[in-house]
Parts: sequence; C-alpha cells; structure tokens
Amino acid sequence: MDQRTIARLQRGSVASITLKPHVRVAIYGNFGSTNFGNDCTLQAILHNLGCFHPDAEITCICTGPEAVARKHQIEAIPVVEVFVRSWTPRGSLARRLRQICIGIPSEPYRWIKGFNKLKRMDILIIPGTGLLNDANGVRGWGQYNLLKWSLIAKLCGCKVVFVSVGAGPIYSRLGRLITKAALALADSRSYRDASSKECLESIGFRTERDRVEPDLVFSLPEAAIPHHGNGSHRPVAGLGLMAYSGRYSASRPSDETYLGYLEALVSLTQWLLARDYDVRLLIGDGADRNAAHEFRSLLREKLSAGEEDRIIEEPINSVDDLLSQIAATDIVVATRFHNALLAILCNKPVIAISFHHKCESMMRATGLSKYCLDINGLQGDALIERFRDLERHADTLKALLTQKVREFRKELDEQYQSIFNGKVTGPSGVVERRALPVASAVPRRR
Repeated sequence: MDQRTIARLQRGSVASITLKPHVRVAIYGNFGSTNFGNDCTLQAILHNLGCFHPDAEITCICTGPEAVARKHQIEAIPVVEVFVRSWTPRGSLARRLRQICIGIPSEPYRWIKGFNKLKRMDILIIPGTGLLNDANGVRGWGQYNLLKWSLIAKLCGCKVVFVSVGAGPIYSRLGRLITKAALALADSRSYRDASSKECLESIGFRTERDRVEPDLVFSLPEAAIPHHGNGSHRPVAGLGLMAYSGRYSASRPSDETYLGYLEALVSLTQWLLARDYDVRLLIGDGADRNAAHEFRSLLREKLSAGEEDRIIEEPINSVDDLLSQIAATDIVVATRFHNALLAILCNKPVIAISFHHKCESMMRATGLSKYCLDINGLQGDALIERFRDLERHADTLKALLTQKVREFRKELDEQYQSIFNGKVTGPSGVVERRALPVASAVPRRR
C-alpha cells in the first residue's frame, strides 16, 4: 500500500452517497455577497457537479440569491426570507422589538417554505465558506439557519453532506451546541484542514470517521486560471488588503492590531518601491475597499508623486477580475485566505498574513509555512525579511506549488466521485474534467 493511500485512510473513510441519474441538488452557503472567496467556492462545486451530473437540477440557498441566480442561471432562494423590508431598525432595542414582533412569528412560515423546497431534493450540499463559527452570532447566516436547513433536509429524506468546510472560532456554548447538532445530521463530512477538525474535537464533537480534504477552490477548472504575465518592464508585487476581521481573528479584537497591520504594509511598500517594484493592490471582498482607502491615506504621506504613480489599483468586482490581477503579479503578499489560495493556483510565490488558523494550515499544506506571518503584532521588518527570502527561492517554490496543486486536485476529484457516485474518466483512467463553462457548468431546470 503506497504512502498516499495510507494517508487517505488516516484522514478517514470515504462514505459513498448514492444518487439518482437525474439528481436534484440544494447547495447551502454564504454565496452572492461581495466575498470573492465564497464566490469561487460556488463556481468550483457547480463545475464539478456538472462533470458528474450535467442534467442536475440545482437550487442554491444563499445570502445573495439575486446575484447567484443572475450569474449562474440557477434557482436561488434566501437563507432567511425577509417579510417586512420597510422597517430597518438601528438601535439595539428597536432590533429586539423587530425580532419579537416580526422575526419570531415569521419563523414557522420560513420552516414551511423550507419543507416545500427541500421535499423535492435528493441531497443538500454544504461546501466550504467557513460556516462553522459564531464570530458574527448564531442567527442570519450563522449556525441556527445551518441547523434549520440541515434538519429540514433530513426530515424530507435528503442526504446532507458537508464538503471541505472550515470551522472556528466558536465562542459561545449555544454556538457549540448548534454546530454539533448540525454536523450530527450529516451523512458525510469533510473539513478543509486538520485545524478545523481539531477545533470541532475541542468542543466535544467526534470526528474520527470524518476526512480532511483540500479547500474546494483548488478544484476550479484549469480553464479559469489565467497564465499571462505582468506586462510591465518592472517586477510587480501584489499586495492583498483586508478589512479587520475582528472576532473572527481574536476573541478580543483591537484597533491597534489593524493599525499595526496597515503600517507594516506601508513599510513593505516603501521598501518595494525602492527596490524598483511596482505594487498592485488586491482585495478579496467588497468590504476591503475601505481598507485599501485607509492604506493609501497612510502611504500618501510617505511617497513622492512619482512613487505614488507606481501603486496600481484597478477595480475588482468578480473572481475573474481578481484572478486576472493576481496573474499580473510576480509575487503576492495576501491577507484574505482565498487571495493566498488563488495566488498558489496562479503559481505565484506568496506570503500569507494569517488572521485565522486556516491560513496557517493552508501554508503548511503547501510547504510554505515559513512564509506565514501572524497579523497580531505584525512588523514591517519581518515582512521585508520574508519577502527577500521568498524572492531568492521563487523558482524552487513555483515547482513545489505546481506539484501541490496537482495533488490537491486529485484528492478533490476522489472526494467528488464519492459524493456524486459517478466517474468521468479519460483514456488513462484518471478523472477527466469536461470542458464546461465556469460560471454555468450545468444545464438546469427550475
């Protein structure tokens, strides 16, 4: 038995899910917002579902159904249907009154609508997107609705599958109880890293039968990954900025951490410009535009007009925009998890500024743990030192990243075969990805 087979057995057994030839699939997640990492997770699962079940009927239960329906041409419904839109309370007392007067009385109707939707489905898939945390509370797209939709699915006779999900932080006792209850309903579970599995074990959930699989974004189709260069006579460093993550990063978040983070990036940028690099600003979420504005305000005080002209900031409104701009760099310094992951997919040596254990886990899995720095207490000197080292070893690291991405794709292909109970094979017997459009991989009926 080879080492890869042994490693997969150690991660856990693969539970095969039997599906009909014409499968009806519900996909649940924080999709259709301004987070490009979540968007490319949805693109990946749709593409790979299309490889195995091109006639699948798909419904997406998500936070931005209008955007998802428009982009992917599938049916999309809200995680939480809002019945009264005209009253948007601002104060805490008004919000509580709205919840008591409107939210709670509306909940039985939401359950009924959920039953009507899922009674036609064969499987509910919960892919990626870090849903297993209570950093932003348990309501909204937090754990309560995850539990609700999972329970409705089971009562309707649907299979429930958690696929390469992330976990943590889970601060509250209620959050832990709800998380464990939702996971216990699943027919199959896998986590995108060992640290997520360990997080769930720490709150008392048994995971010995569960698997650790790569993040689903590693299974984006090859055709979606651009390979053009930076098109400049100077090297280009990509600088990924992120709005401060708050409780997602630390139980007691501090504005000092965010300010120190921005100042460290300013120091790095000054050094890069002095080294004759151009600097391209990258974001991974619409909220990061504020961080980019604050960064440029700090930077402006320290640059000449000529230097400021070498800061490249172009609109990023989609996954395609983000990928194209990452491809136009030589080296990337990323904060958002999926910005670092997409840099790896584009074969760019990358430094990750870690605000969550998922960043450290991914960098360790790709052999880049040396180039992962904690956002807490981040110093410009340390960033510059790591950048120097990354620069020296860039060619070796590119070869390593090519190999790692190939391995991750193979592992995810095996996971998809298990979930979708089918094979799409080429002459060599290896899973062959059909040439399907990235954004609309599957012909769908509503």
